[in-house]
Amino acid sequence: MTEFEDEYSASLDHAPRHEEHPPLDLDDTLTRLAPADPICLPATASVHEAVQRMLARRQAGVLVVDEAGRLNGIFTERDVLLRVIARDLDVRVTTLASVMTANPEALSRDDRVAYALHCMSVAGYRTIPIVDDQRRPVGIVTVTDVVRWLGDLFPEAVLNLPPGDRLKRPDDVDSG
Repeated sequence: MTEFEDEYSASLDHAPRHEEHPPLDLDDTLTRLAPADPICLPATASVHEAVQRMLARRQAGVLVVDEAGRLNGIFTERDVLLRVIARDLDVRVTTLASVMTANPEALSRDDRVAYALHCMSVAGYRTIPIVDDQRRPVGIVTVTDVVRWLGDLFPEAVLNLPPGDRLKRPDDVDSG
């Protein structure tokens, strides 16, 4: 070991611990991600209003709720492209009801981050609503939130990755 490594290792032993934030864990629940407050709109809202709210809050989607505030649908950036722009619909007159994903899968704050990652991977979700026991939206989790959590969970693996052009996949290996 070098002198620097010894000093560095010793400094880690005496580093202050942040007790208010326990170490990350594969059993962490979605609460650990501090889900963002969702944008909630009725199904009668226009696509234009939804997009303006998304832009103002820098969020990737809105949750569509019924009169009682229960989750009824979700409308995301992907829907803007595939269900509105691709069909050449007028954003000022098209309602969310006609272009949203109805009855989306939703999770609770007590579900594990690993399960949310599984849902995103298997079903291709990028945004998952978080609801209470009455199915009222209480948060929203995105793939970015999960990636940030993974980076915090495995910092050495993430920080020590080589630049993208130096990564080799098995099919990139020279055969001769």
